[in-house]
Amino acid sequence: MRRLGTGALVLWFVSFIVFFATQMLPSDPARAILGRTATPELVRALQLKLHLDRPIIEQYWIWFSGVLQGNFGESLASHQPVTTVLAPRIDNSLSLLLMVSVLMVPLAMGMGIALAVRRDSLMDRTVTNTFIATMALPDFVVGTLVLIVLSTSVLQLFPAASLIPPGASPFASPQFVVLPALTLLITTVPFVARLVRGSMIEALDSEYVAMARLRGVPARTVVWRHALPNSLVPALQASAMMMSYLLGGVVVVEYVFNYPGLGRALNDAIAYRDLPLIQAITFIFAAGVVLFNLIADLLTVLLTPKLRTRDAR
Repeated sequence: MRRLGTGALVLWFVSFIVFFATQMLPSDPARAILGRTATPELVRALQLKLHLDRPIIEQYWIWFSGVLQGNFGESLASHQPVTTVLAPRIDNSLSLLLMVSVLMVPLAMGMGIALAVRRDSLMDRTVTNTFIATMALPDFVVGTLVLIVLSTSVLQLFPAASLIPPGASPFASPQFVVLPALTLLITTVPFVARLVRGSMIEALDSEYVAMARLRGVPARTVVWRHALPNSLVPALQASAMMMSYLLGGVVVVEYVFNYPGLGRALNDAIAYRDLPLIQAITFIFAAGVVLFNLIADLLTVLLTPKLRTRDAR
């Protein structure tokens, strides 16, 4: 409960930062949104619509109380409720994240275990160095390389743009999801796999594994029954933390592949200076980061007996 309370407090603080970061523009936000050629009447109308004529604290309370009720206001570009605009985008982004997470965990676990069992071999050194090099590349570079190799210049296996029809599920058009998902996997699997490798090596070097080997326990049993369970905690925690990273990665990846998710919506909202949409998407991303970090903390507590005992006290 203490962690849930901390998460709620962090989320409230994030809402405070999100609102004031988007409101505290160098000039009048209404003028910045409409541009220099806007008439005073249009500027005044937008000021009233965004409650800019009221004190800043009152503006925040109007916005935050609406957020608590699921009301993020109205989009300035489409003149539709923000929730209506974002609902299909949220579905598309969640579908992409679900696909990536389902593939990321077994891939990272399998590769990490294989490297740990064959540590210091040529395969281990080659793959580990490749992981390090891949982790140094920005998401935009990885996405561009994937686009060049698999879509435009070399193989031309998949469409370059994710042209998912409005209202359709991404799973109904998997060819449009392959490249964005592959890009996110390339940027996340190496990090988790290296953590799994490190925790597996530590488990394989432990005394209880050495005793199991002395008793003549088969090598496969040593790995799967003795070493693996003790390396799951950092692996699961890393996977939950990587979901927070993925939330940031989708902004770039969705832009590269024109994928109709929250990341693409954020880029469009910035281009159109759609302040309510920017605030809503930023808050949703921040809430997602807080949620996944909370899940990582809870997994650590649930899977670590010492921490469970301490929290119980």
